[in-house]
Amino acid sequence: MIGAVASETHNADTHHSDTHHADIHRAIDAVWRIESPRLIAGLTRLVHDIARAEDLAQDALVAALEQWPASGIPDNPGAWLMATAKHRAIDHLRRNTRLERKLEQLAPEIAAKEQAVPDYVTAIDDNVGDDLLRLVFISCHPILSSEAQLALTLRMLGGLTTDEIARAFLVPETTIAQRIVRAKRTLTEARVPFEVPRGPELEARLASVLKVIYLIFNEGYSATAGDDWLRPTLCEEALRLGRILANLVPNEPEAHGLVALMEIQASRSKARTTPTGEPILLLDQNRAHWDQLLIRRGLAALERAEQLTNNQNTQGAYMLQAAIAACHARAATPEATDWPRIATLYNTLAETTPSPIVELNRAVAVSMAQGPEAGLNIVDTLTNEPSLKTYHLLPSVRGDLLTKLNRLDEARTEFERAASLTRNARERELLLNRAKDCAHPLSIE
Repeated sequence: MIGAVASETHNADTHHSDTHHADIHRAIDAVWRIESPRLIAGLTRLVHDIARAEDLAQDALVAALEQWPASGIPDNPGAWLMATAKHRAIDHLRRNTRLERKLEQLAPEIAAKEQAVPDYVTAIDDNVGDDLLRLVFISCHPILSSEAQLALTLRMLGGLTTDEIARAFLVPETTIAQRIVRAKRTLTEARVPFEVPRGPELEARLASVLKVIYLIFNEGYSATAGDDWLRPTLCEEALRLGRILANLVPNEPEAHGLVALMEIQASRSKARTTPTGEPILLLDQNRAHWDQLLIRRGLAALERAEQLTNNQNTQGAYMLQAAIAACHARAATPEATDWPRIATLYNTLAETTPSPIVELNRAVAVSMAQGPEAGLNIVDTLTNEPSLKTYHLLPSVRGDLLTKLNRLDEARTEFERAASLTRNARERELLLNRAKDCAHPLSIE
């Protein structure tokens, strides 16, 4: 009897220990998601090697996994990881006799930074004083292809896995993995300086930097995979980088256009999910929950972009998308949305920046302005587009239009296909429910 009680006590203790370790590991994973971009950026400044910086950051993560289950999570986990990684950086430099002189140069800087570790996340002394922004510009160096620039920056700053980046680009995961490895090797061999470029070189890299920030925001706004519909940390990071960049290049309309787009989109975040995390589509959202401060900031940024555009006689893709978002933001109810205006803006966007995804979005706008049949005609021209073969929103949009046309059997098939293609659990559930609704439509007695 005593043995049985002892066994039960032992099992309970073991279960408690396992639960504790699982909780710690989940916490470490959350900290890593948030802190790894800043960690890698700060280490890159010290060792001037992105690949080495990522290795050192991973070493710090391993140390956390070994020590935190016993010691507990530090009050400032990001600072702990940075301090641990910096100590390992010093050890690495000391082991390499060829870098002794470099170590002597770096030692005062490293010591000074270690004393100020708790403030490293927020310290921005001037308009180019942000390690993350420097890392963006390094990752967008013209020595790399545009595809490699985007993949590397999303990996380093967005904290995205190669699988998530592959889905964002609609290419195989192995392709992305190869691009990232080659990009880091190329930057290391070229000894690219850790700085924000100026003058013509800055302008040359700006388009890639804007696109990277845009993709990071999109991944946060509608996560490609996982259990969460939103990843707010990515949205916040993209917004922060966008605001810094707009201040860095105040006369660039597209920088302000991108900030406007992100501010307005982010304003809907609290209305986009139920309290338990299920997605709420745009036309079903409670607009009283939209963040009016973010909307005002977005509209102000759009106005600034439009003023600069009038001076330069250009109209960029981000400004056009921000203007579309503004149409939604200004509508007090879904019925008040100016869909003809949105369709016109999408027509212009399709002319200036043609792509299958822009065309798919244009189809939605046209369907709202002219009817579902008009939208379906556009969607049907995209069904054989190779880049959209595994893009879940194509059958999702087609299913929605077919539902409105009361072609429910076809719509159910499209929603089921869309559900099979998405990697996001929340979105899959939404699509399967829509398919179920097509199979069992509500009857009116």
